[in-house]
Amino acid sequence: MKPILSIIIPCFNSEATLDTTLESVLNQKYQNWEAIIVNDGSTDGTEEIALHWINKDDRFKYFTKQNEGLGKTRNFAINKSCGIFILPLDSDNQVEESFVQDAISIFEANSNIGVVYGHAQYFGKKNGFWEVDDYKLEKMLVHNYIDACAIYKKKFWEEVGGYDENMPYQGHEDWEFWIALGNLNIVFYHLNKIAFKYFVSKNTMSQLFTDKIIVQNQDYIVKKYSRQYHEQYTKAFFRNLDIDKLNSESVLVKTSKDLLFIILFRIKKRLWNK
Repeated sequence: MKPILSIIIPCFNSEATLDTTLESVLNQKYQNWEAIIVNDGSTDGTEEIALHWINKDDRFKYFTKQNEGLGKTRNFAINKSCGIFILPLDSDNQVEESFVQDAISIFEANSNIGVVYGHAQYFGKKNGFWEVDDYKLEKMLVHNYIDACAIYKKKFWEEVGGYDENMPYQGHEDWEFWIALGNLNIVFYHLNKIAFKYFVSKNTMSQLFTDKIIVQNQDYIVKKYSRQYHEQYTKAFFRNLDIDKLNSESVLVKTSKDLLFIILFRIKKRLWNK
């Protein structure tokens, strides 16, 4: 039977966490899935663990390739997939057992929905509840607040050309992808419950971001979506304009990029307090 869902699991030196990640896949209430494990040039025992799981259940598929980073590895795996829906799952996270079943039911009930996502539970070096908000393009342009672990229709991945492989540094591919889908007016459904468990360690990618990585990736996204930034923020900026303050700052506004960053910083607090 052809799988409805393809679970995409990139791996790089994942021997410490991969077992529990794949166990969470196997324990799903929804069972019509395939899991595509891609070894992105690991040098540890990742392959041995992956081979154990493909021998245990033939819904697990395994591929290996040279190290190319997260975006290219996700695209590689999705190109190998057969499902109508895609669920990216990092090799140290764990999907909640009812998430897929809940999401598929939502897709079946409303054909207009393109993405289903939910909250997360931290574990590892950090504990607690990661509560995410409803999807709004204007908020997503400021900062990525939705993890890659969401279920979406594969046809939309095809429509936007997959995860952007030209980002200066890996780690923000999902942010750019959510902006791309929002730009197509894809409908996001916020499942108001925990969808997955998010592992935090000193090697978690978000913990390794330097200011240089963040700034260069932000700059890349701003340039790529300059029209969207302009459309979403100029109206909000002028609705909240302090003319005297702007005049005192006007010496700083020499380029459209200067204006953009004033817009972002001036309204960021307002957006997140909505």
